[in-house]
Amino acid sequence: MPRVFWTGKLSLPVRLMVDASSLVAWATGAMRDTEAMKARVKQGYDGVFSDHVSHYDEVGADLQARSALEQLKDVDVRGKLVLDIGGGTGVASFLMLRRGAARVVCGDISERMLACARAHAEQEGFGPDRIEFRQLDAEALPYDDDSFDVVSTSMTMGLLPDQKKAVVEMERVARPGGLVSIGTHAPEHYWEPTDTGLRAMSKRYVFGYRLEFWPQTESEVRDYMRRAGLENILSRRVTWHTDFGSGGKAYDFFAAISASWWYGRFPPEKVQQESDRTRAFFERTGARIVTDDIIVASGTKSAD
Repeated sequence: MPRVFWTGKLSLPVRLMVDASSLVAWATGAMRDTEAMKARVKQGYDGVFSDHVSHYDEVGADLQARSALEQLKDVDVRGKLVLDIGGGTGVASFLMLRRGAARVVCGDISERMLACARAHAEQEGFGPDRIEFRQLDAEALPYDDDSFDVVSTSMTMGLLPDQKKAVVEMERVARPGGLVSIGTHAPEHYWEPTDTGLRAMSKRYVFGYRLEFWPQTESEVRDYMRRAGLENILSRRVTWHTDFGSGGKAYDFFAAISASWWYGRFPPEKVQQESDRTRAFFERTGARIVTDDIIVASGTKSAD
């Protein structure tokens, strides 16, 4: 079952609110419905609740690329068969292809994200001999044991209800001696827009709801990998800050990159009004800084 108490940075009043809401979700049993949690994330990235995600690449591709570059700078993919879990619009997949990967499977829970990735593949000239697209669940990968030379996930684990299970699955489908590479959300990742958005949000629709996004510490990620049986584990934490110049632009980025799936809790006729009100709050409070705080880690599967 997902953890009850918030694992990242928030201001004290917002943290107390989030923890109280999660306690209600735990008491009512809503937190145990992890399939519903995954479905909300999927629907958010499929654009079911709002159209914010249609601007995903427009406002977020550069920062997604920066995270992928940081994660993969020491990963050798030349001539390798790679599984990219939570590949989104393909940022990390295409980076690995440019670096000489023989073939990449770009997998994601969202059909819309995969459709965008397919369009980008055509633009970049990568055909089906180099890249395949597959809808999948990171906690139950649809592949046999020992299938890939490199198994990677970029900025996805914070959205998974059972992060430990996902790492076990990554180890399972890696070949003996193969590499598992993880890029994920550290405790301060996007904390400013998360905090501002929760302060602005109409609480009546979301109280008793446990957020789908929860970050991890570096020690937790290393522990997941160690418990999965991975060896030669290396990790580091990297943090940077982006000034979007205005609160409105910071909101536009956050709403698009997160897909605003929490609007699934709102009456559909209220979503645009709520979004406009929240954007205005970002502008009024000058919430223009967004922290990227990431953990990159790698480990090898035992060759025995």
